[in-house]
Amino acid sequence: MPDSANIARHLPLMAARQPDRPALKIPRGRTADGRIDYLALTFRELDAEVDAWCARLTAAGLKRGDRTLVMVKQGLPLIAAVFALFKVGAVPVVIDPGMGLKSFLRCVSRSQPRALLGIPIAQVISRLFFRTFASVRIRVTASPSLTARQSNPIGDFVTPRISKEENQSNLLGYCPAAEVAPDELAAILFTSGSTGAPKGVCYEHGMFEAQVRLIRAHYAIEPGEVDLPMLPIFALFNPALGMTTIVPEIDPRRPAQVDPAKIVQAIQQEGVTNSFGSPTLWLKIQRHCLAQNVTLPTMKRVLCAGAPVPAALWGKPQRWLTNGQLHSPYGATESLPVSSVSADEIDPKTVRGACVGRSLPEITARVIAITDEPIAALSEAHELPVGEIGEIIVRGPVVTRTYDALPEATAAAKIKDGGDSWHRMGDCGYFDAAGRLWFCGRKVERVQTAAGVLFTEPCEQVFRSYPLVVRCALIGLGEPGAQTPALVVQPIADKTLDQRALAHELRRLAVAHDHTRGIERFYFHNNFPVDVRHNAKIHRLQLARWARTAQVFKVTA
Repeated sequence: MPDSANIARHLPLMAARQPDRPALKIPRGRTADGRIDYLALTFRELDAEVDAWCARLTAAGLKRGDRTLVMVKQGLPLIAAVFALFKVGAVPVVIDPGMGLKSFLRCVSRSQPRALLGIPIAQVISRLFFRTFASVRIRVTASPSLTARQSNPIGDFVTPRISKEENQSNLLGYCPAAEVAPDELAAILFTSGSTGAPKGVCYEHGMFEAQVRLIRAHYAIEPGEVDLPMLPIFALFNPALGMTTIVPEIDPRRPAQVDPAKIVQAIQQEGVTNSFGSPTLWLKIQRHCLAQNVTLPTMKRVLCAGAPVPAALWGKPQRWLTNGQLHSPYGATESLPVSSVSADEIDPKTVRGACVGRSLPEITARVIAITDEPIAALSEAHELPVGEIGEIIVRGPVVTRTYDALPEATAAAKIKDGGDSWHRMGDCGYFDAAGRLWFCGRKVERVQTAAGVLFTEPCEQVFRSYPLVVRCALIGLGEPGAQTPALVVQPIADKTLDQRALAHELRRLAVAHDHTRGIERFYFHNNFPVDVRHNAKIHRLQLARWARTAQVFKVTA
């Protein structure tokens, strides 16, 4: 481990190693011949951009340890701002866009930021909801678009507006990265809130360092590669990995509305080698590639996560991903990565759950007996044998220790083990005889019937591949321990669809498997509620509430 664990130190190292290689490309329209027109910054220019932001933040009074709410656009503003905050030793607070104003304001209030770094509309929001933002003492405005920035005479790239006084103070010079300890608070990143209220996760500098180390080693990522990250926060790894970031033409608030043709064009035009996205997004891209007979030969790897990868995606990547591999890393905001699996290890026809592979080096995973109560110490947990479904817990250098200002949530999710701690993933699963971990669903979404427990993923796999089904969700009706299992189906958009006939077809599938034989109730919902971050995690508890008054088709035959 280096003297300082500050993740920001990697950027000047990469700027020295590959100064003229593009670090970041931001789309700004189309050329006359239809190519995507990018604003490009080299690693040297991005490093200078970060130093300029360090100057701006320091001049505004920001100090080491100051919590800073970051409300900027994806791409250059996000990467430069967050790296500058890391560099000065401040603590970026990053909250997902689109989670809803009420949830967003609750997150702000709990995190108590001292500073706000945001676009003008963010500054307006902070004034309108002044009580929520009462802790904010420093406000720094970021440009909402690159066209509002001015050129800097030291290069042909864009930098933040720096006042005349700041220039006279020579604040645009090199800014050394603050020396920080591995266990020093680095950032607060919020969970998606797919099965509860979003929670702030406290990241230490050493955890980011470990993430970079594990991701680089496991996926054999090399400096000079080109990445198109379809989740903006994943772009923050790229300066440390030496990868060029291609900012995708995607609205992070509405990822499902992405135009796959634009993503494919960017991949082909820029020679993209790596990309991260949810199964929902990659299914759209796969359909486009197959329909247009398009391949992506430059791609070395696709990382697909956020929800279990469906069989339809596992079964066809070789037809468009001709020289690469589809991988699915497993983890959570609180601990990522835990394990990973690739397409050549998957049986798309399985109904045993989602195989998420073997634990990465330095990561230990176990499966323990399920309980909804806190577990104070590892000695209180009962580890289960191979093949038995239980609760997944993990330990390692990427595993976070606490939630921000939520001691009860921390106690419920962490297990003490001497001076270390385990994180309870909130997921159910099991190990197979080969040592691979299988995901069976969220613990809070398991269905507890009088005859036993049903888990979402193995049950939904039985129905998911049926051609008239877009999405499906196992839900429980009634009180835990006496719940009645039911299936909610989002069917294909077809006005002639006979729902009763489809329910009978699904029942026929159900009786063919022991674990789904008890499912006799079927509901139809035309637009599933899903998370904003990945547009893939189904809000099953919300569907269960909806089903209380919805039309049901009961099929017992």
